[in-house]
Amino acid sequence: MENKLINLRKLEKSKKFGYLFYISYRGGSFDAFDEVKNKKSVKGRFREIMDSLGFTWAKGIQQAGRTDAKVSAGENILYVSSSYLGDMEEIAARFNEISKKEMRIKKVQKTLSDLVIPDLIEAREYCYRYPMAKVKNSEEKIEKLCKELSGTYDVSEFTDFKGKQLREKVRSVELSFRDNGLWFYGSSFMPKQVRIMSGYILTGEKTPLPGKYLNLEKIHIKKNLEEIFIEKAPEIKESNLLYAEKMGDLYIFYVDSSKKGEFIGTRGKNIKNLRKKYGDIVVREITDVL
Repeated sequence: MENKLINLRKLEKSKKFGYLFYISYRGGSFDAFDEVKNKKSVKGRFREIMDSLGFTWAKGIQQAGRTDAKVSAGENILYVSSSYLGDMEEIAARFNEISKKEMRIKKVQKTLSDLVIPDLIEAREYCYRYPMAKVKNSEEKIEKLCKELSGTYDVSEFTDFKGKQLREKVRSVELSFRDNGLWFYGSSFMPKQVRIMSGYILTGEKTPLPGKYLNLEKIHIKKNLEEIFIEKAPEIKESNLLYAEKMGDLYIFYVDSSKKGEFIGTRGKNIKNLRKKYGDIVVREITDVL
């Protein structure tokens, strides 16, 4: 239990868990990423469909990466904290039926609630695929610029007015050109940085190229987030145990609230024996079990 993100007391008492929704979407289907009045947004559509399926949460939606209007994603992550205990595979399947091809849930990962997801992201990987007929620079010059612009430095010359107002202007970026695509790898990017850098590298002009050719390819998460993924543990069978999950070397045992005392045993005898057998255990109550 060395992971500082784990609070065993909170895990036992809280009714919520965190859910990471790995999604893909077509940028052309949306006017914005964040929820904006009178505009169709990625987050807004996600919330709308999830509400219709009975999956709700109290606070807002966090994201692993924010994308500009018309920018697509092969993989992004939306995160919410919820008390929902239903079948997440069914939720994902029904979501995809409703959203059709404009947005899809690729995977759902259960984890702890109330995390700050941007702090747990190692890097984001983008690819800009501009039509080769519009590319002005030679491949040799493109590769040369990729090397020159890779590194850690003040990148404010590749952002807009809003970006120039930010206090932190030093960013790390690795650039490469392969398969007719310009690839960006970095932990964080300034507003329009990727599209302006793409313009400079591909055409020689520091102007943002259209968002429709940009794709958020992959989110790379930090190891301490991977360590708190919660998985099903169907192999665990014990008296009065409804089901079990596992998070690293910690087990989460779910019991009917009316059976918790019996499950723990007089003076904790049963739970002590279970801890000798399994190691670290957290017991969570479930009410109104049919």
